[in-house]
This record gives sequence, C-alpha cells and structure tokens, in this order.
Amino acid sequence: MSDDRLESNPVPEEEYMFFGDDDADRAPSLADAIGCWKIIIADDDPEVHQVTKLVLSDFEFDGKKLVFHSALTAAEAEQLLVEHPDTALILLDVVMEEEDSGLKLVKYIREQLKNNAIRIILRTGQPGQAPEKLVIMNYDINDYKEKTELTSQKLFTAIVSSLRSYRDIKVIESNKNGLEEIIKASSTIFELQSMKKFASGVLTQLTSIVHLHKNALHCSLAVTKDEADIFILAASGDFTVPENHRLRDVVDDSIAADIERSFMDKSSRFYDDRLVIYVRSKTGIENVNFLNGFQSLSEWDRYLIEIYCANVTIAFENIYLNQEVENTQKEIIFTMGEITETRSKETGYHVKRVAEYSKLLALAYGLPEEEAETIRLASPMHDVGKVGIPDDILNKPGKLTDDEFEVIKTHASIGHSMLKHSQIKLLNAAAIIAHQHHEHYDGSGYPNGLKGENIHIYGRIIAIADVFDALGSERVYKKAWELPEIIDLFKAERGKHFDPALVDIFLSNIEGMMQIRGKYTDQKVF
Repeated sequence: MSDDRLESNPVPEEEYMFFGDDDADRAPSLADAIGCWKIIIADDDPEVHQVTKLVLSDFEFDGKKLVFHSALTAAEAEQLLVEHPDTALILLDVVMEEEDSGLKLVKYIREQLKNNAIRIILRTGQPGQAPEKLVIMNYDINDYKEKTELTSQKLFTAIVSSLRSYRDIKVIESNKNGLEEIIKASSTIFELQSMKKFASGVLTQLTSIVHLHKNALHCSLAVTKDEADIFILAASGDFTVPENHRLRDVVDDSIAADIERSFMDKSSRFYDDRLVIYVRSKTGIENVNFLNGFQSLSEWDRYLIEIYCANVTIAFENIYLNQEVENTQKEIIFTMGEITETRSKETGYHVKRVAEYSKLLALAYGLPEEEAETIRLASPMHDVGKVGIPDDILNKPGKLTDDEFEVIKTHASIGHSMLKHSQIKLLNAAAIIAHQHHEHYDGSGYPNGLKGENIHIYGRIIAIADVFDALGSERVYKKAWELPEIIDLFKAERGKHFDPALVDIFLSNIEGMMQIRGKYTDQKVF
C-alpha cells in the first residue's frame, strides 16, 4: 500500500516523533515483559508502528507499562498471537497484504483461537473499503478508528479503555476459573478416604486454586492426657518431610509461631506473604494449613479460600468419621477371629500370625499394598464358621471319624454364609477367605473342589499362611512340627495342596515368616 494514508490529514507534528531504527526493531526482553501489557501493532506501514510506539512510550496503566510486538502482515500477526496468547490489545489495520486482511484476522482471533479476551481496535486509512457501521455489526471488534482522526489523545483514551476492559475480563475469567477449581477440588476431596491423602490433596488444591507457592504444610493438633503437640500430616515444596513429624522439629520458629497462634486463637490469618488457615471438625479435631512464598492475595482469592476451607471442614469430618467406622470394623473382625480361636482352644496369637503371614505373601506375590492390607485385616475371619461346629467335635483330642470330619468341613460354608451378604469390602474379602481357604490347588479340597486359579488368590494365600502356622503350633490333637518338617511338607504339596508359585514365594520368604512367628510367639518356638 502507498504511504499517502497518513498524509491526507497527518498527526500534528508536535504530537509525535520518530523512534530511531534500533528502538523500533528492538525485541522486548524477558524483563520488559514482566508485569506489562502486551500490545500487537498489525499494520503494513512501518511509520504507523513508529508513531504508535512514540506516542505511547511513557504510557502506564494500573502500574504496568506497555510491551509492543510488530507485524507488517496478517500472517505475521497470526504467528505473534500464537506466541503471545496473553496479548491484551491488537491495533489492527484493515488493508495489509489483502484488502480485507484485518477483517479476516478478526475472524481468526475470535473463531479459531477462541480468544475473546483480547481487545481489538480496528484502524483504517480507507474507511470506504470497511464502513464503520458494517464492520462494527458484523465483526467482533471493540473499537473502530480512522487513522486521520486518531490523534495522540484519542489513541491514549482508546488504549486506556481497552486495557481496562481486558483487565476486568481477565479478573472475571480468573474468578470463574477459581470457582471451577473450587467445585472440582470439593468433588475430589470428598473422594479421598485416607487422612494422609486428604491432607496432601488439600495442599495441592489450595495452591492451585489461587496459584500460590508450592511451599505448604498441613498440621494436626494431637492432644493426649498430659500434653498437646502439633504434627505435620502432609507437606510440599521446601517443607517436604515424612508425615507425622513434630512441627517444631521441621520448621523455623516464625512459621511454628504462626501455626501455634492459629491453633490457640482458633482462627485463620491472612498476611501479605503467607496465609494460615484453621479448620475444625464437628468432633473437635483441629487442623491448620500454612502456605507462603507469594506476593499478596486479593479479596477474591481470600473468598475462594474461605469457600474451599468450608468444604474441607465437611470433608475432614466425613473422613474422620469414616476412619472411626473402619477402625471399629477392624477391631470387631479381629475380636471375632480371636473368639473363634479361643473357642477351639487354639492359641490366641494364631489369627495375628496368619494375618501378618498373609500380608507378607500377598506383597511378595505382587498385590498392591492396599489389597495386601485388606487380606491382612480379613484373614482373622478365616475360621469364623467354627462357631457352628459342636464343641465335642471341635475340641476332640483324638483322630476324627469320617462323619466328624464331614461336620468339621462345613465350617467353610458356614463362615461364607455368615459374611457373604455384607456390602463392606473388608467383609466381602473375609467371606471369600472363609469359603476357600481349604480348597486345594489340585481340586481335592473342600467345600467345592475348586482347582488351580479358580480358587481366589485370597484363599490360596491364606491356605499357606494357615497351614504353616497350624503345623508349627501345638494343638489339643497334636504336637508342633519342627521347621524342616514343615518345609518338606510344603515342597511335597507344591502343586497339590498349594499354589506352586506361592509355595516358591513362601520358601523364599521363610526368614520373614519366622520373624513374624518370633514376634507373636506362644509357648513353643522352632
């Protein structure tokens, strides 16, 4: 295009000066871009770029200066928009390499880039080719200026208006994103069922909601009969330490004092460079979250945090109550298992040993920690069906008759019937174990003659743990076996009574099995 577009009504000489070539072409440094408004000048006339930069050289809005990026074609502008998605404003010429390049670029910005935040000021030297009324109605622009009327004052006013709009749009967008994070975080936090995961989740979500520093602590107040102390449940960033450390052993005195004061006052505190959030459950359990390493928080950020913490309080209460229920269930299961063993006059530590053996084998087999723990907790119920066996058969000192043995065998089905209707994961596992721990790998076991991997892995694991402990323990009908005898039996029954892969794992971990027996010993030890 010719240069006469500015000459028909030139900007008054006193209102602009040319930049030198070095200044006009200088690429903004990283330091320039920090805390600045990015503006793209898209115009095929280099003089327009120079004049615009000169007029706005001292411009500052909301404490931030301008950083310019220049494009002489629509294609160059497209590339800049991709490279700088946080551009606040584009000063866009209509006619560049094509007569409607600017209008096509508007469509590209709004429809392809889906960028509705950037402000678009259309500048044209040929208004006849792009009539204002038509353009403003058909294209999503924010202002329309003829270059002949665009004095430095009008440009200044247009820039201020556009940046103010961009700022407010970004604030609304940020607030919307923050609320979405709150909803997402609240949903996620209610799914966390362990206190450790809960505490870590709270830290992660708090820092992401308002883009805080990674340094964070989640602390809990532990109160005993004689004293109270503060422990770290979770930590991130520079504070990362194993959980359950005493607060004073990990952080400096100033941070510890902030957290202790929050516990003492039972209140949250917001500072310019840190925040301390107090959370208390209905049952009286107290927690404090500490975050630092940021500049400042807006009122909206504080509002988001307060909303989130209200949800955290509810979630914390639910997790605490859920853990109480789970702990009660575990106690009941262990107690029932011990009662069963006591009734059959077997050793009180039998269920504890079987539980620990089974977890060791499960982990060595490759089951996840959580599933191995489920097996450990459910295993004490393996013989619960013996409550339905008459005492004279259950505790008979001599050899059982065939009929008596048939009665004994029913304990597997009785135990399964007692537990199978529960919806609790732990009791479901216990039902499987009670039902299948006497099945044999070769199909010769009871009650259903299951074979190979048709026997649940829980049943195959408990079969080894139970027999190992039974052989090594003294009972009313037998003496305890010596370890070499037990090992010989397992080798002989590999692939018959027992899963051959589990027998190999058992033999490879015999030292660990013996350590468990030594920890929970009865009267006789190998």
